[in-house]
Amino acid sequence: MNSVAANGAAIPAIGLGTWTLKGEHCAGLVEHALKAGYGHVDTAAAYENEQAVGEGLRASGRDRDSYFLTTKVWWTDIGEGALQRSAEASLKRLGVDHLDLLLIHWPNPAIPLAESISALNAVQRAGLTRHIGVSNFPTALLSQAIRLSEAPLACNQVEYHPYLDQSKLYHALRDAGMAMTAYCPLHRGGGLLGEPSVKAAAAAHGKTPAQIVIRWHVQQEGVVCIPRTSRIERLAENIDVFDFELDAAEMAAITALRRPGSRICDFGFSPQWDAA
Repeated sequence: MNSVAANGAAIPAIGLGTWTLKGEHCAGLVEHALKAGYGHVDTAAAYENEQAVGEGLRASGRDRDSYFLTTKVWWTDIGEGALQRSAEASLKRLGVDHLDLLLIHWPNPAIPLAESISALNAVQRAGLTRHIGVSNFPTALLSQAIRLSEAPLACNQVEYHPYLDQSKLYHALRDAGMAMTAYCPLHRGGGLLGEPSVKAAAAAHGKTPAQIVIRWHVQQEGVVCIPRTSRIERLAENIDVFDFELDAAEMAAITALRRPGSRICDFGFSPQWDAA
């Protein structure tokens, strides 16, 4: 599978997102994903499914070095000491001896960013993770994080889909050599998959609307896409997007779907987002 070069990391362009997946169902999906050819699994301490993800990883029979594993530290646990303990607990739940990528899940204005980034670097130096990065960081906080980090940051995992304009952040990440990992890449399906520009491209290429949107993501330089599905039959479909290309007009038509007020994940603790 194609991968995205990101400050020393080679991140498979499509991964399995596991938010909301639990227990045996989660373990089964992870197992089937790896058997279907996925090389990237994304989880987080806050998802409360790391143990199930680990069970799926082991059940797949895949060697540890054959897949890329990401987890995240919750925003209440990103202080000195707490972040390191969170990383160690994640490794124990996952049943692995190292991560490929550890992210700060959300920024926390009550904890100095310098302290959080220092702790993140300490986890990498200790060998618990190969690469480090952030999630849900707008451009102002991203620039601070880059400046504060001794090691290069590999990615910023953020909400991204054709409805949400992330162009300012995207260009900042490109300038920094970082990947942009897109969560909620299909905007939870529904309306997006019924858009005329998406349906037209699906008809032209003999693909599903979801495959068109995933292709739109990975065809952009430096973008990683982590669609979540609860259905095993969707797993193979979601990675079967490397045998065709959208042309410039199709890419532009889907990009033109951007509209205000389309952010899904916006919470009381969210940072001040970049203006579209």
